[in-house]
Amino acid sequence: MERIRLSGYTSLEKMHIASQYLIPKQLQSNGLAAGQVELPADVLSKIITSYTRESGVRNLEREIGSVCRAKAVEYAEAKDAHKEESYKPRVEISELESILGIEKYYSEIAERSNKPGVVTGLVAFSTGGIGSILFIETEQMPGSGRLQLTGKLGEVIKESVEVALTWVKAHAYVLGLTNHPDEDLTKNRNVHVHCPAGAVPKDGPSAGVAFTIAMISMFSGRRVSPTLAMTGEVSLRGRVTPVGGIKEKLIGALTAGVKTVLLPVHNRKEVRELPEEVKNGLEIIYVRSVWEALKHVWPEWTVGEENMAFESRL
Repeated sequence: MERIRLSGYTSLEKMHIASQYLIPKQLQSNGLAAGQVELPADVLSKIITSYTRESGVRNLEREIGSVCRAKAVEYAEAKDAHKEESYKPRVEISELESILGIEKYYSEIAERSNKPGVVTGLVAFSTGGIGSILFIETEQMPGSGRLQLTGKLGEVIKESVEVALTWVKAHAYVLGLTNHPDEDLTKNRNVHVHCPAGAVPKDGPSAGVAFTIAMISMFSGRRVSPTLAMTGEVSLRGRVTPVGGIKEKLIGALTAGVKTVLLPVHNRKEVRELPEEVKNGLEIIYVRSVWEALKHVWPEWTVGEENMAFESRL
């Protein structure tokens, strides 16, 4: 037997399905005419990201039905009181908590500023077809060179952290992080890498670039723009290799307020299949190596420029 993996609907696809099919169906089911309940795009998006997280749209239809029933009761009460003019068909985000309860899921939002050592990565959830951003945090302290990992990380992602640290240590002198080529960058310090949302398991080869940039940021004291996100695996030679889930990751990045995304150059073909609103809403930059990524993360930093052309030909 052969196992066939089918990806779930993305948040944008769910928006179109809800507006074209689910909402009219629930209006009819609850005895409401077209126009008696209006669910604007921001309300639909809130229901999709904060109250449902599934591959299909079954729970989304249930939540939309709950909203329609609540508005039907509101309309009936206004009609019985002969105050139909007081009824407002438009649903506001502020009403969702009283109708659907407290939010079930929390989505990360791009912050206004980052401290050195914090980078925005991209993740594609295994269920729900909804991508999101993930903050990667690194910190250093006096110690003996120990690497500590927290955030319920899987074996593959732990290896990505180790590869990233090895690459940074190997190029520390070129990056201006040490005073001598033979100096050990972490000889007298420990490094702690943490990914928030510790209750959510994280695994997969897709955050190597983010880990590498986060460590360089931590050791150099340079901040990374909070609206810049990145994904891609890194080899020991510094090559940025392709990853999966590009569609979900970029839709999640756009929803979270990200403006620029660094992608492996070999993922260019997946970007062609993205919805136009995603491609128009994000500046997508393709990189082949860590050196090229550094050039876009810190355009004013010229350290290691002699390596960029060499790595790009690998």
